[in-house]
Amino acid sequence: MVNAFVPLESNPEVLTRLGTSIGLDPDLAFHDVYSLDDPDLLSFIPRPALALMLVFPISESYEKYRQEQDKDRSPYEAALDDDVIWLKQTISNACGTYALLHSTLNGPAFNHVLKGSLLDTFHNDLPALSTKERVTYIENSRSLETAHAAVAQDGDTAAPDASEDINLHFIAFVKSDSGKLYEMDGRRLGPIELTTLGPDDDVLSPAATVFVKQFMDREAQATRTSSYMSFSLVALAPALD
Repeated sequence: MVNAFVPLESNPEVLTRLGTSIGLDPDLAFHDVYSLDDPDLLSFIPRPALALMLVFPISESYEKYRQEQDKDRSPYEAALDDDVIWLKQTISNACGTYALLHSTLNGPAFNHVLKGSLLDTFHNDLPALSTKERVTYIENSRSLETAHAAVAQDGDTAAPDASEDINLHFIAFVKSDSGKLYEMDGRRLGPIELTTLGPDDDVLSPAATVFVKQFMDREAQATRTSSYMSFSLVALAPALD
């Protein structure tokens, strides 16, 4: 069991390599999202987009928001018939891998997971486990640890040490098979149901991206700036080749 991972870079190629190494069909890939409003920039992303992974700063304003929102919530207890598979993050600096698992194990993305793969095994095993049992299951997965380590040094910048305190955090937004949009964050108390999307809506539809914009707007308001340079967003969608 490992207590910390080397943090992943928010890099579509790195995330795609990790996804495919644990069972994601190569017909899907991660893509940078450069705008949530510009139709020309959005047109570069194949649709439908099946999940979003957002990287944002763990700022004082965010922590205050998170604590306020969670203070009246009870810890989530996983059940076999849940709409989504949620995992509590206990491995330090592994938020990128947890977000990738949330993105690929839920909703229509799982239809693109190869039979017999690690993701397929997770999908078969995890629903029957309690929240606490899922923690132990993921912590003890040497296959996941090995797959993460194989790509963690990749990317455009030098990877920090696993023991470093990183103030950036990955979360995922997924549309479940029932059509509900969830915020999936292993640091929270459980999955957060945000809204119900229409049958033709994907996670890049305005009804979904309004929740992504809330993260950016909250930070912009706290820092009194319109710069979103500290945020990064990737979409899981059909591969380009």
